[in-house]
Amino acid sequence: MKVSTKIAKKNNLIALIFLAPSLIGFLVFFFIPFVGGLYYSFVDSPIGGSFVGLANYIDLIKNPIFQKAGYNTLIFTIISVPLNMIISLGLALLLNRKIYGRNIIRMGFIIPLVVPVASVVLVWQILFDINGSLNAIISAFGFSPIDWMKTEYARAVVVIVYLWKNLGYNMLLFLAGLQNIPPEYYEAANIDGASSWRKFIDITLVCLTPTTFFVFIMSIINSFKVFREVYLISGAYPHDSIYMLQHYMNNKFASLDYQMLTSAAFIMAIFIYILVLILFRIQRKISSTLGG
Repeated sequence: MKVSTKIAKKNNLIALIFLAPSLIGFLVFFFIPFVGGLYYSFVDSPIGGSFVGLANYIDLIKNPIFQKAGYNTLIFTIISVPLNMIISLGLALLLNRKIYGRNIIRMGFIIPLVVPVASVVLVWQILFDINGSLNAIISAFGFSPIDWMKTEYARAVVVIVYLWKNLGYNMLLFLAGLQNIPPEYYEAANIDGASSWRKFIDITLVCLTPTTFFVFIMSIINSFKVFREVYLISGAYPHDSIYMLQHYMNNKFASLDYQMLTSAAFIMAIFIYILVLILFRIQRKISSTLGG
């Protein structure tokens, strides 16, 4: 027993030594800033401030600019996430078949994952600028050019950019899920004379339940990360319809308003945490129902 205990302690020490760089990095770059940000959200000044409780959060929630940013973020997520899932699932179903050039098509959807955002955004700027390629085509047909990023069309442009950026990733996840479905299920359904629709509903969607929930969660998280593209295309103060929570926090950082910045960040983090927690509980209930 003593020998095995010594071996276990030695193994634990070796494991701790190898994990130490990651743990130190986590403490320095994540945990300590997290605690510091939490402190700033409860004081009235980052330097020598006094404790004000929830006053910063109350002022933030009452702020009409924050309300507008939260509303825009919610609307964008409601529109973009379902579209992303539906289109990526359709592409996965298509590319899971033996069609001509499917490897080239797959590669085309993966390219946005590896190309730097800043360089690609230049293409989108050229495309949607008032003097850009899209307006040149519209003008050729006799229509007036549209300033896409300074009208209500801006939200549609951001949705298109989001889909372009994230479709390939979700498609790969769905493809992996489809290829893990045992072909015997479909063979048994063919013997029973099931239609393609019934096979899709009763086999494909059921077996893709874990993958679907994961894709759903990742799509929501990625929808909050679309700020990079929007910022590079339209700047720090875009059209009202695409002024997101990330714009609000970025502008608060630029003005050194750390109290409102950290309060907004924690509200968004709590919202995402609660949403993900609810989704995981729903997924577990569905999985237990299917297993039963």
